[in-house]
Amino acid sequence: MCAAVSALAGASFGLTGTGQAAPPAAAPITAPTAAPKAGRAAAAKPAGCLTSGDGYLRAHLAGAIEANVDWPNSGTRCEGESRDSPPGVRLSFRRAHGDKTDLLFVFGITGVRQGKPAHEAGTNLTVIVQGANRIFGTLGDSRCTVDSLTQQPLDEPGAYRVEARGFCTQPAHAVLGAGAVLVSTFEFAGPVIYDAHND
Repeated sequence: MCAAVSALAGASFGLTGTGQAAPPAAAPITAPTAAPKAGRAAAAKPAGCLTSGDGYLRAHLAGAIEANVDWPNSGTRCEGESRDSPPGVRLSFRRAHGDKTDLLFVFGITGVRQGKPAHEAGTNLTVIVQGANRIFGTLGDSRCTVDSLTQQPLDEPGAYRVEARGFCTQPAHAVLGAGAVLVSTFEFAGPVIYDAHND
């Protein structure tokens, strides 16, 4: 996992506040909904979520962050792994380039087992504005639900393409300071690599 996701591994399955004094609430953010067109200087091969070309993230955000996110496979970095405590999987999504608002989404889905479909799975959601020290978390898996999840094996042993859709009924609150973000709907496809002992 990337350093930012690894450092926030606890956040995706149970963020806790620090008890510090809350700074003034920041103005709402208008996030970019898709990658800007490539510049004149062509980059090397653009980053992609899945080598099969069918990864994506779509989500509607309201509140402290206003955005209709529609990230295609190209230019999106996504990673996933299984977790033991609580049992389930964690997937992260971010754009590969530096947007004005650099968002990182981390979904911690409870009860998902290797290769098995899932329904009505509790989901812990963390939305991070990278570079701005703003983190919004649901602080548990009771505010968001994945109502449908399927898995397809990939070429790498223990790796699967996980596709899911879901919704949140309550917002993710700022870990420090004021503000909240409601991700009313989300859907994505990304990779998950299961540990050898996970069955």
